Amino acid sequence: MKRKHLAGLVCGLLLSPMVMAQQVEIQVNLPEIGGAMYYRPYVAVWIEDASDNSVKTVTVWRKEADWLKDMRRWWRKAGRYDQGELDAVTGATRRPGTHSVIWDGTNQQGQKVPAGRYTVNIEAAREHGSRSLVRQPIELGKNQTFTTEAAEELGRMTIKVTR
Repeated sequence: MKRKHLAGLVCGLLLSPMVMAQQVEIQVNLPEIGGAMYYRPYVAVWIEDASDNSVKTVTVWRKEADWLKDMRRWWRKAGRYDQGELDAVTGATRRPGTHSVIWDGTNQQGQKVPAGRYTVNIEAAREHGSRSLVRQPIELGKNQTFTTEAAEELGRMTIKVTR
């Protein structure tokens, strides 16, 4: 009896219209900056909703936790609150170049967020360098591609939304 029920459920799922998965691919570009005092930047990528509330920290690249607060907007919006989940998305700082980051359309609790307006935020801070923040509004539920302007610590970035 259970087998028939399971087969009917699977068949129903396969035949019913399914919600397409939403994904945002963010190409983070770290420019090559010369000089004897070059240190790799700390970088945070996070998502905010239409009300500028933090939805999810996608990734944080760092060396020492003491300097995370130098990424000021991320720290105020999400960093100081997401410490329990931070280990799951933290990695080492990256060399200059383009690095791909994926947001799977979920919030900090792992639940899918509804289609609508969100903002991709990318912030970088570098010792003996400067700070840069790039913000790009996106619309989940629509296929879109954006290219951002370069900032001091961040090169041009491509953000691709697929549904």
